[in-house]
Amino acid sequence: MTATAEEREIIADWQPRHAALFGHERLKLNHRLRETGLFSRSALGRLIEQCPPEELGLESMCHETDKPDRIQGELGGSSGEDAIRAIEKGRMWMNVRRIMDWSPEYRALLDQVFDEFERRMPGFSTFKRNIGVLISSPNAKVYYHADIQGQSLWQIEGQKSVFLYPRSSVFMDDRNIEKILLRETDEDLPYELWYDDYADEIVLKPGEMITWPLYAPHRVQNHDCLNISVTMEHWTREIRNAYAVHYGNGVMRRTLGIKNASTRDRGLHVYPKAASALLWKRLGRQTSGDVVKQRHFRIDADAPEGLVTYA
Repeated sequence: MTATAEEREIIADWQPRHAALFGHERLKLNHRLRETGLFSRSALGRLIEQCPPEELGLESMCHETDKPDRIQGELGGSSGEDAIRAIEKGRMWMNVRRIMDWSPEYRALLDQVFDEFERRMPGFSTFKRNIGVLISSPNAKVYYHADIQGQSLWQIEGQKSVFLYPRSSVFMDDRNIEKILLRETDEDLPYELWYDDYADEIVLKPGEMITWPLYAPHRVQNHDCLNISVTMEHWTREIRNAYAVHYGNGVMRRTLGIKNASTRDRGLHVYPKAASALLWKRLGRQTSGDVVKQRHFRIDADAPEGLVTYA
């Protein structure tokens, strides 16, 4: 029997109320990504093998105290499916980044997803769309952090808990957003154990996705199983304006000592802040992103923990 147009859609349970919630509140939906055939282990194995080296991130938590907490790795000749098996037995994260730039099938899927969203939400228009795949070991963690663009997390295999915290200055000061945008730090944020008393825990299972408000702090904890997840990112005019305002506030704080500037993403004040952000970048004042210069291990599915460290 031929699938109906509705059955071919990626979002499986959209309701009219979701349009008002998307991007403003935590929203959990069901999806059909697994039915596309693009996220089976064999398909992901081929994707890993096709991935340009600069877009393949591989990290592990190091047991030794004289090395960085997170050490960088490489495939080292392993097949894509062997890499997945190695991650399943280790303490690793693999991030297959910017897939839409080098795989037409995933570009088409990304556009289909956002075309669905835009059709269901009049006035919602996205650009700089991005799709990646995260493959991570049982019990792996992503620490307390915030993202600078619209973000959604789609579960394919395994289970994880997403802890979402209130979007307030108590849990994330505007100065920390500015540091992230100006690349003075990564996306990680100062964290206290008592924050968890105010967090919402959402268990994400295969076939489910979640999205949350811009700059909402969160952390992720895998359950005791391999996790395969898809990340999708997007920008809108409102997100771009928020970026410009926070960035401009950071520039003014550093150059003029101005504090407590407005963070509203609408109004005439957006334009001079956007101009100051552009000037700051053109003057080369923004800190460059990290460049991985050394690899500490290679994937090995036959090793006890799935990797072999370099001397």
